[in-house]
Amino acid sequence: MSGIFKAMSKFRLAVVQLHVSKIKADNLGRAQQLVKEAAGQGAKVVVLPECFNSPYGTGFFAEYAEKIPGESTQVLSEAAKECGVYLVGGSIPEEDRGKLYNTCSVFGPDGKLLVKHRKIHLFDIDVPGKIRFQESETLSPGNSLSMFETPFCKIGVGICYDIRFAELAQIYAKKGCQLLVYPGAFNMTTGPAHWELLQRGRAVDNQVYVATASPARDETASYVAWGHSSVVNPWGEVITKAGSEESVVYADIDLQYLADVRQQIPITTQRRNDLYSVNSVQEG
Repeated sequence: MSGIFKAMSKFRLAVVQLHVSKIKADNLGRAQQLVKEAAGQGAKVVVLPECFNSPYGTGFFAEYAEKIPGESTQVLSEAAKECGVYLVGGSIPEEDRGKLYNTCSVFGPDGKLLVKHRKIHLFDIDVPGKIRFQESETLSPGNSLSMFETPFCKIGVGICYDIRFAELAQIYAKKGCQLLVYPGAFNMTTGPAHWELLQRGRAVDNQVYVATASPARDETASYVAWGHSSVVNPWGEVITKAGSEESVVYADIDLQYLADVRQQIPITTQRRNDLYSVNSVQEG
């Protein structure tokens, strides 16, 4: 039994930093190809970026939106099944009963849909002279937390701006998630300032692994993504990081190491639940 546990205490995670163009078919084809490449390198869980089938921007969401299931999720389902991986399908603009959502679909190695996470916190910011972006002009927020089980560990899902809300990560950790994945597209203002900082913060606060998947940087796009998809370990160290171009980066997730960190600095048992608590009001 200990041998089985040992074998399962490590698994390879791949983060795909995809170059997203205006041609949906190209985006889907390249995503499929890179998932296959990742599986060939031994990845068991593969993460795609936010808005991987469409340019990111309020002017594009309605035009590229699909139902789920639909064309893009069909491609994801087939890729997961063909490669035998857990596939966190970044996100796509989803249309449902006249509303648009920024939605991440996760598929198991059998190609079945495991969970559908609609971005909970919409990206509405205004940094004078630098960037103004209002997702709420076109998108509606999701209303549920999203977690899924794998033979390796339980995984919690957020999308981009969701990473700024520490409570979501705390609840996922409290519910047993050891890896948090955030497909995201930070920009050239918020990226250098907060992208890595937030990932390291969520990882250290909760003693979990945190993975982010960004689109590759395209200087010609109306919204320029920062890139630098990363994986951070429970000690807060960045263990793998992409540059700005299209690439696949890998990290070996070591759950024994996570357990060791939690034993060395036992914040979980030292938490003063008699004084404060963070709880979910609505389950997924």
